[in-house]
Amino acid sequence: MSIPSMNNHDIHVELLDRMTSRVGKVIVGKETEIRLVLMSMLCGGHVLLEDVPGVGKTMLVRVIAACMGGSFGRVQFTYDLMPADITGTTVYHAHNGHFEFRQGPILSNVVLADEINRASPRTQSALLEAMEEKKVTVDGTTYSLPRPFLLLATQNPLQFEGTYRLPEAQLDRFLMRISLGYPSPEEELELLTRMQWSHPLEQIKPVVMVEEIEAMQREVKHVFVDESMKQVLVEVANISRCHPRLQLGISPRGTMAWMLASQAAAYMNGRMYVTPDDIKETAVPVLSHRIVLHSHSGFEGVTGEEIVKQLLSQVSLSVYRSRKGSRS
Repeated sequence: MSIPSMNNHDIHVELLDRMTSRVGKVIVGKETEIRLVLMSMLCGGHVLLEDVPGVGKTMLVRVIAACMGGSFGRVQFTYDLMPADITGTTVYHAHNGHFEFRQGPILSNVVLADEINRASPRTQSALLEAMEEKKVTVDGTTYSLPRPFLLLATQNPLQFEGTYRLPEAQLDRFLMRISLGYPSPEEELELLTRMQWSHPLEQIKPVVMVEEIEAMQREVKHVFVDESMKQVLVEVANISRCHPRLQLGISPRGTMAWMLASQAAAYMNGRMYVTPDDIKETAVPVLSHRIVLHSHSGFEGVTGEEIVKQLLSQVSLSVYRSRKGSRS
């Protein structure tokens, strides 16, 4: 596979900038969060949007899907949702004796798993095969998911009534966990003005086609990662595994996800090499949901985000800074 030309890279970065701008016409004041979702798309990873109801989680997913030229599927998770409602089911036609597979919403390019933690753990686990292997098995037959495939799940905070905790194995399949937060008063005023007469989503047209996204995903894998940058990722992971406040540190899967997200950040910033800024930008959304705190740490108000920032501050980036001029 050939290394992408700078001309193709420039064109794709321009498309990503246009996509960020277009999503920003609906989701006001959340450029950082929009960028993180697009980075996950470039990595072929999945995103968990965790926040209180009403801050725009579902709308963000709908706008991202509208900007892509692919198919869109939505699963509204409820306590009585069954795995077949996600993957699809095989139907027998008595008049001709044939079986027909009726695909579920998971067989789409962009899938919204809305309020994922309102379904039972059994139903949540139905997503594991799709998230990890990009395929589903129904009645003994395996079906490949379309490519690219991006799952965007929304989740209410655990203290809300009627929610279930996601298993650690499933959490680890999400490349990033992102929180939107409340808008500022100025942003909320702008939102009211935009929504007064019509919904901006109605005017959203596709910006990129699925073939272009696949090309970008291939190019991201060619973004150069210096050995000193890899060493930073490994050191942070090793420190986390013996941290006194952590019951479970960063896994090798987490380290690989962090590197790939850093490559995507560099790509979106118009570079074909990773810098310390790319590593810092992606550390919290990629790592904070992969670590498990000891119960006493939670009682003391310590958060995963704080621990990740602390871990990163313990590793020096001075070695790379002295060498970064060698890449152009």
